Amino acid sequence: MKILKEILGGILALWAMLTFMITFLVIFIPAMLCWLIPDPKGQDIFIRIARLWMNVWLRLAGCRFKIKGRENFKKGETYIVTCNHNSLLDVPLSSPFIQGPNKTIAKSSFAKVPLFGFFYMKGSILVDRKSETSRRQSFDKMKAVLKKGIHMCIYPEGTRNRTNEPLKKFHDGAFKLAAETGTAILPAVIFNTKKVLPANKGFFFWPGKIEIHFLPAVKVGNQTAEQLKEKIFSITKEYYTNREISM
Repeated sequence: MKILKEILGGILALWAMLTFMITFLVIFIPAMLCWLIPDPKGQDIFIRIARLWMNVWLRLAGCRFKIKGRENFKKGETYIVTCNHNSLLDVPLSSPFIQGPNKTIAKSSFAKVPLFGFFYMKGSILVDRKSETSRRQSFDKMKAVLKKGIHMCIYPEGTRNRTNEPLKKFHDGAFKLAAETGTAILPAVIFNTKKVLPANKGFFFWPGKIEIHFLPAVKVGNQTAEQLKEKIFSITKEYYTNREISM
């Protein structure tokens, strides 16, 4: 049975990849036209296109998905949205469904992918984690994004969680950004992407139910970056471990 599941998972991965590429080509030109529209309006339209794309592609790939907590985004407010990170599927489930224009912090290497790299650059602040200069510049760019009224989506674990623990240790960046700018942090918790597209398997996709829950925002107040990091880690871990979403 295990071998059969691996074979079927490979076939489903091929289907997911083909439908991803075909649907991407359909939305590519409209999405690229957003480069010509000043932000935040241009980024808002870009995210709406990405949301339409993911609404189609996730269903074609066989994934049932649910978005909870949209009401926690208050009109006129800008947030740093933090998400747990288990899979490459986390980005398609998070950034497109954040309410309002947003960008995510992302590895610069993906920008080299033909065609997709242009889409990727539009939706991201790129960073080379090996470069101190790049990390410093990306921090300044994130500040500029927030000033425009555009949310920042950050995965404080840094890389995908391949451990057996609910969360990896959080990095400081998102919380220093919040402390320095006074921007509230809105925690988001993603479920089941690790089961659908595991980080520890090569070419495997197993459709199922995935969810993202947006939780109430946490205001900075007088809290330090370290205090914010501990608080958001605790909120995210407790919420994640106390709920089990069936596939």
